Amino acid sequence: MAAGVEVGAKAPEFSLPDQDGTLVTLKSLKGKQVVLYFYPKDDTSGCTKEACDFRDSLAAIKKAGAVVIGVSKDGKASHQKFIAKYGLPFALLSDEDAAVSTAYEVYKEKSMYGRRYMGIERSTFVIDAAGRIKAAFRKVKVPGHVEEVLAALKA
Repeated sequence: MAAGVEVGAKAPEFSLPDQDGTLVTLKSLKGKQVVLYFYPKDDTSGCTKEACDFRDSLAAIKKAGAVVIGVSKDGKASHQKFIAKYGLPFALLSDEDAAVSTAYEVYKEKSMYGRRYMGIERSTFVIDAAGRIKAAFRKVKVPGHVEEVLAALKA
């Protein structure tokens, strides 16, 4: 794994549009802890469960001084539907060309039913107020994941 996305390293800068088309940058979040989670697809079972777990734990995450931001390759319209359907109270960013997913080393070759394709590997990064990676979770299993993230935020 490249040294770029390890705990203690400076988090790769990003600038992506959210569900409303507003550009969100890492720089604009300086001074806050950021829970940046990458997920494969809006409104699929695992991604919905993960998003709803973050939604349901948002009070505790905010109490830890953090914001939650989701990233997938889905476009603005898809994100808007996903947010509306599940009442998600945080931004979902569109990484349609996978540039940010690639920078965070989560855009990988995957395989389903014997078919190989490129996609986002479910991963979460906790970025501290100074813009450094405080925790990195790769190949995330959704059950219990939010508890791991909360523990990292409080560490």
